[in-house]
Amino acid sequence: MTNTPETPDSPNRLDPDSLDRGTFDAVKQPRSENRLPLGDGVWHQLARSYVWVRLISTGVVIVLVAAAAVVVSLLSRQPWVWIPAGITLGVLVWILAITPRQARAYGYQLRRDDLVFRRGILWQRIVAVPYGRMQLVDIRHGPLDRGFGIAQLKLVTAAASTGVTIPGLTQDAAESLRDTLVDVAETRRTGL
Repeated sequence: MTNTPETPDSPNRLDPDSLDRGTFDAVKQPRSENRLPLGDGVWHQLARSYVWVRLISTGVVIVLVAAAAVVVSLLSRQPWVWIPAGITLGVLVWILAITPRQARAYGYQLRRDDLVFRRGILWQRIVAVPYGRMQLVDIRHGPLDRGFGIAQLKLVTAAASTGVTIPGLTQDAAESLRDTLVDVAETRRTGL
């Protein structure tokens, strides 16, 4: 059975095209045979501009770390400052390198009774959040996110381990998804 975005109880509120406008084409999966399976259904991706936001913010941190290392090195006249700065810069450059692949590994699926969120290539995580257990659906976006037209959607449940934050949604997709999830959660509310 294919689960389309229309499967939640309020199909008129959710425009399936708004979830996939400006996103990646398919969820990137690990090559290993021991990977967690994606299962059936339609998987929605993050916005392509999410990669640019991550690259820019990581690049700013790289510039700040390098500038701080130069200033401390010149003021103290000690070269040891470059050891922690070099390690930090190496990690940040590694993050820059894997960001595009990492962003394509995120995905979410709307099923009949829950929302399934998936992320990770090396450290995979798949979380199913039942609609009836959602307590809060929150949209957040910083200045850089607003500049690129993206937002993150946070789903909070009673159990902290099942809370999910979906980063890099287009603004339209985040608002449409929030409205739909709130409507569906109200109809499926279960006692706590």
